[in-house]
Amino acid sequence: MLPPSQDIPLKDDSANSFAAGQHYLANAQNGVGFRCDKTALLVIDPVNDVLSEGGAGWDMTKNTVRLHDVVGNLRRAIDGARKRGLPLLFAPMAYTEEDYAEGKLQCRSSTNRIMFEKRMFMAGSWGADFHPDLRPRDDEVVLLPHKGTDVFETDLPQHLARLGTTHLVIAGMTANLCCESTGRRAVERGYDVTYLSDAIGAESMLGYEASVHVNYPLLANAVMTVAEFLEALDTPPLALLETVPGSVVRGSDHGDIGTVLEVVPPTDATDGYLLVSRGMLSRDIYVPFDAVVNCAGSEVFVNVPKMAVDDMPWTYAASRQQRMEKFGPQAGSVEKPYGARAPRR
Repeated sequence: MLPPSQDIPLKDDSANSFAAGQHYLANAQNGVGFRCDKTALLVIDPVNDVLSEGGAGWDMTKNTVRLHDVVGNLRRAIDGARKRGLPLLFAPMAYTEEDYAEGKLQCRSSTNRIMFEKRMFMAGSWGADFHPDLRPRDDEVVLLPHKGTDVFETDLPQHLARLGTTHLVIAGMTANLCCESTGRRAVERGYDVTYLSDAIGAESMLGYEASVHVNYPLLANAVMTVAEFLEALDTPPLALLETVPGSVVRGSDHGDIGTVLEVVPPTDATDGYLLVSRGMLSRDIYVPFDAVVNCAGSEVFVNVPKMAVDDMPWTYAASRQQRMEKFGPQAGSVEKPYGARAPRR
């Protein structure tokens, strides 16, 4: 059995070197779109306690689960991933006496206290078992149980490394806890992350709305429906230059930003961009190619939420020099990154 993950320590080559302190993974995006050999679907807590009537957490989760048909959409996402040969990873929870009597997990957080008092996810119980419509196959990965809200604290990193995954698609339970925490950690580790909004539930409507409409769009690559995800899998990667004028442009919050007027390829003077019409009352914008993260049929997804588009300097076609200036200085040339201050260890 693979051991739980360990955080990567900070490099300490030089106490005063800004470059030496870099400790994140480089972004691993491979062009526009999903590559089935680089993408995996992570299904978090698809179990009876939160998805079935009679589950220990059903009274909390039932409203969002029913409203969005979470079980049905999870089933569609799982079946679609299997049909297309996409790796599936199932991430359930399970607690034993040792977790509480010895580990005192019920004292660690309010979430752990609630699960303890309601006897949720008891190891070996019906509640901790997979929902009957969402059972993994014998040849699919079932991770070690996570004991908190971050699935990266299991053997997930080892499986992702083995599979060569660079893009993690997240669905399951719950929106503002395990799904959000795991996606946030994945982004910090250098993975591209997409959330499936209608295949995710929460313990409250407020928790769902805050995650899906506020937090996910700012920390992730995109928020999609299951139907859009499956269509994106069927859209050939790197098809950006073939984007059809009139295609809908969506932000990372799934908001409708506008429609494509023109696809302009890169030149010696400028990078490629999409000229996007925002309607009669707003100015057209020039969306750089590297802001486009996915194409799903006649929809194009960019990694900026609609609410932030007006703040982007996309009111003109930037020259390559203007784009390069946004990269900032090379790390080796910066001694004191915080103005007159340097990091201290």
